[in-house]
Amino acid sequence: MAPQHPSAAKLARVAKEAKACTRCPLYRNATQTVFGEGPVGAALMLVGEQPGDQEDIAGHPFVGPAGKMLDRALVDAGIDRRQVYVTNAVKHFKNEPRGKKRLHKKPNRYEVEVCKVWLAQEVSLVKPGLVVAMGVTAAAALAGRPMTLARERGKEIAFGEGRRGMVTVHPSSILRVPDKAGRHKAYAGLVRDLKLALKVLQAA
Repeated sequence: MAPQHPSAAKLARVAKEAKACTRCPLYRNATQTVFGEGPVGAALMLVGEQPGDQEDIAGHPFVGPAGKMLDRALVDAGIDRRQVYVTNAVKHFKNEPRGKKRLHKKPNRYEVEVCKVWLAQEVSLVKPGLVVAMGVTAAAALAGRPMTLARERGKEIAFGEGRRGMVTVHPSSILRVPDKAGRHKAYAGLVRDLKLALKVLQAA
């Protein structure tokens, strides 16, 4: 059996602390905290916005429709998800109950800011070689400033504490593209960004 990474026990403790988080009101409508998953020391960290309905129920990040889209894109980019640390900027599912459904709501600046305490510890303990923000919420949380995807996409940028980063679209945005040709193009763009991330890592 491979020896456990020295930071793995610390990260497990942080994940346990996060399970009891009531720092903002989002925990009230959520089933549970959805903490990040993946190996400590992973070369690549992927950060999304927040867990969705299926993630909230399962307690694992990126297991719903957006997660399946991400899995496919990682395979097409030649990246093994088991070697990647996957998390979200916000750890509780922000939603509005409507009958039996729960409608996804975008986290506000305060909620993202308050939740940074967990994301910062994940980045610090995992120590990835490259952090890829998927969507503007994650990008802004990591950069500490408003981000425009179109302007920052496709190049290496610096996140907090000089951490190497890149930005791409969130997989859920591809699912929302109304036409098949548009979805195909958006998906190809995500795969291209992930391949570029791999290239940046290999060149380091």
